[in-house]
Amino acid sequence: MDGVPEPSSDPAGPPDRQLAGIAALGVLPVEVTDELVARRHAVTDLGEALRDLVARAVATEVPLDVLRRVTDDARRLAAELAACERAPDVPSSVDDLARGRRFFNPVVGPGNPVAPPVRVRIEDGAAVGEVTLGLPYEGPFTFVHGGVSALLLDQVMGYATAAAGHPGVTGRLHVRYRSPVPLGRPLRLVAAVEDVLGARVAVRGTIALATAPDDVLVEAEGRFMTLRREQALRLFGERPGGGPGGGPDGGPGGGAPAVTPAS
Repeated sequence: MDGVPEPSSDPAGPPDRQLAGIAALGVLPVEVTDELVARRHAVTDLGEALRDLVARAVATEVPLDVLRRVTDDARRLAAELAACERAPDVPSSVDDLARGRRFFNPVVGPGNPVAPPVRVRIEDGAAVGEVTLGLPYEGPFTFVHGGVSALLLDQVMGYATAAAGHPGVTGRLHVRYRSPVPLGRPLRLVAAVEDVLGARVAVRGTIALATAPDDVLVEAEGRFMTLRREQALRLFGERPGGGPGGGPDGGPGGGAPAVTPAS
């Protein structure tokens, strides 16, 4: 399509072979127009600006009067954004549920100031993520909060299940913390499916420094569950836009499509 290019930080969607299964659930791709692309750029820019603001807020030692002035400005800006809001059960206007484009996902969403965001790609069937975490994600002094590590692994492991052709929701996640994860250092996250037993998919994920990928800092073993349409409807209900749970990324599994068609 001619016109404005898509943002480079557009979150990864499910592999192409999953799109047919998603369409079978009644979740259809949206039409990509110049207006949609421009809005996605604006959402991405706002997300970046807010991430920078959050990072500055947790690091700042400015005088009290500056803190109060910035607080007033932040409240005024929040009121402007609140002038037109979607309901929690309505998809964002910039999302494409059928293609797995979720701009406000808390791990990979470029529009979500909570997200680092992690960049994920598929290499030889495995999901590989890259991210550098700053002070907003601090737990122990100078190190990443353990819950953040678990959140990131859950997301990347969800991508791995989808890439292997078994998109599902998280049934169990066991995390082992071998060494503290440092702030401010590029990290490499890797997840791959190890076994498939019917609807149960065994996945393993790791976090390491990008400069030392074989020295695992955190590892996780998970069991993801593929759901039939009726199971997904029972758990998540019908969502606007078609499909249980609003389509891909709608369930607790994170970055993978939440359901597969009934056999």
